Amino acid sequence: MEALIMTAQLLLGLSILVGLHEFGHLLTAKFFGMRVEKYSIGFPPKIFGFDYRGTEYSIGAIPLGGFVKISGMIDESMDTEHLNKEPEPYEFRAKPAWQRLIVMMGGIIVNVITGIVIFVLLTFFNGDTYISRDEANKYGIVAYELGQEIGFKTGDKILKINGKDFEDFNEVMNPDVIMEAGSTYTVDRDGQIVTVKIPSGFLDKLSEKDAVTRFIDYRLPFAVGEVASGSGGDVAGLKEGDRFVTINGRPARYFADFKEIATENAGDTVLAVVERPVGEAPVEKEGMFTTTELHIPIDTDGTVGFVRTLLVDVAHRDFTFGQSLVAGTNEAFGWVWLNIRGFGKIFSGEVSASKAVSGPIGIAKIFGGTWNWTNFWQKLGFLSMVLAFMNFLPIPALDGGHVMFLTYEIVSGRKPSDKFLENAQKVGMVLLLSIMVFAIFNDILKI
Repeated sequence: MEALIMTAQLLLGLSILVGLHEFGHLLTAKFFGMRVEKYSIGFPPKIFGFDYRGTEYSIGAIPLGGFVKISGMIDESMDTEHLNKEPEPYEFRAKPAWQRLIVMMGGIIVNVITGIVIFVLLTFFNGDTYISRDEANKYGIVAYELGQEIGFKTGDKILKINGKDFEDFNEVMNPDVIMEAGSTYTVDRDGQIVTVKIPSGFLDKLSEKDAVTRFIDYRLPFAVGEVASGSGGDVAGLKEGDRFVTINGRPARYFADFKEIATENAGDTVLAVVERPVGEAPVEKEGMFTTTELHIPIDTDGTVGFVRTLLVDVAHRDFTFGQSLVAGTNEAFGWVWLNIRGFGKIFSGEVSASKAVSGPIGIAKIFGGTWNWTNFWQKLGFLSMVLAFMNFLPIPALDGGHVMFLTYEIVSGRKPSDKFLENAQKVGMVLLLSIMVFAIFNDILKI
């Protein structure tokens, strides 16, 4: 079911983004009087289509892209028959270079606007919910394998990032911090101030599968939420509001400790000591519990069958629409900047391409296996900005390649020959297909 949900979100997300991108080309082309022959979401074979004012609108069977065919333009269709004739007034090649440049930028501009609009609206309607530094530091962090490798220890309290105070504990995992070798965390370790430094090459390790879950996390107490019917927890008599004290004699008040013990005992039955609220007492109220022992069978995947409720004060802040415009725009372009830095890390050799590049399967995993509309739109906004950035790369067959040649024409006053543009398009198509094949096989190898 999770795979089905991921696939559905991927196809819906790509259809929206590709449809808007190609629509940007279509609108600008028609605005300048160019004839648009085809507009397609998805690649052939065609599933459905209709003609409207000289343009065929269609949906293709391969939902991994789309295209707009503009008369007189050398594009991925490699249709060059028109090059043997004088250009018609409605053709792409007959228009001034500045108009052709705007048409080629149309899809990128629409994707940027889409990303900004999504992040602005999400910020305005949802605000920001987070765990503050002070709240997280009541219990310290959990240091997993990669966190311990660079010097963190479970129980550490992170006070500063690169020497600066911070409010939102999510800043600890800010990509800007992780990507910069030499970034530092100021830590309170049992009353002693310690500095933990991000070493060179650490980003490559964090690019590995599930690496983020092996770094650091909140160390927060929890209570049992809804218990799944028929699960091990349900069979053992676990109830909503229960708090674990020990499992097989080991402390289990913090969720990280509970998860570690449950994973180690997957497939076995454990003896758990839990605190249970008395009567109708609120779960968060101290001193109103009875203690009971439960023999709980752990599933083979290390789960008990309940939803956790973190016992923590969650902070929330709302934004005016003006504040949302600023915050949403900054977040949108922040993703572009991260992609630029990411490319730099790949070319410098700090991060291997095999760990950083993802294809359709990797993109589907970004959406996740549960359908949550807020998460869907967040990921769609991110992908819209990534799509804009990738299309702006100066590679023939991408919009950025056309922009590169058109900019040369405007600056130099000389237009590259049609034969040169045709050959450049072929080279670009081979390059893009190679990257796509690499990304797909890379996804398979990661699985």
